[in-house]
Amino acid sequence: MDRTLTITVSDGTFSAYVAKPKSGSGPVVVLLQEVFGVNASIRTIAGEMAREGFLIVCPDLYWRVAPGIELSDRIEAEARQAFELCELLDIDRALDDVHATVKAARPFSSTDKVGVMGFCLGGLLAILMSARYHVDAAVSYYGSGTDKYADELRRVNGPLLMHLAGNDEYMGPAARKKIQAALAGSPSVEIDLYPDRQHAFARPGGNHYNAADASLAKQRTVQFLRKHLIA
Repeated sequence: MDRTLTITVSDGTFSAYVAKPKSGSGPVVVLLQEVFGVNASIRTIAGEMAREGFLIVCPDLYWRVAPGIELSDRIEAEARQAFELCELLDIDRALDDVHATVKAARPFSSTDKVGVMGFCLGGLLAILMSARYHVDAAVSYYGSGTDKYADELRRVNGPLLMHLAGNDEYMGPAARKKIQAALAGSPSVEIDLYPDRQHAFARPGGNHYNAADASLAKQRTVQFLRKHLIA
């Protein structure tokens, strides 16, 4: 595995961007994209996490409809296209692709453990991975639409860390309460709220980026993943 990993599934193959730590190996974290694809922001986050000692694998979840596409939230036409592509995405098939990525990447993990983390769309998928499949740890940043899967949240079967934004335009107070209620009986779940932040507060270069809370969330994420993937 060099800069990309090729994953084979029943209806084709797709690629995943890889960011390695300086040592060349480490516990694997599968990093799941926002609606904009595996773009510069996701690769920046991948590099940051690799510098923390993790081997990062970012699968192209749009490979069936727009393979390799990279879009920007700062360009109106591209932002519209991103949401159109998200509407076309079959969540169940995307989860199967993530599961295939986890299986393909596990042999490269220095600890034989694999975590999943994601942002926005990827944040939802990370949570559902924890509910439907076995992953050693999952981290979700403001997973849009999570409240619609409240019944599945009760099936989360491993360590899960959620970062929620207090002023998230895609997840209001009622949605957050629904999520918290569904997960109330899960001792392996940690939910951190960032009261003054908007959606995508941890996206490097984004309109709502907040350096202080993005840094705090990253610190919590790194500690959580080290605890469950290394210890």
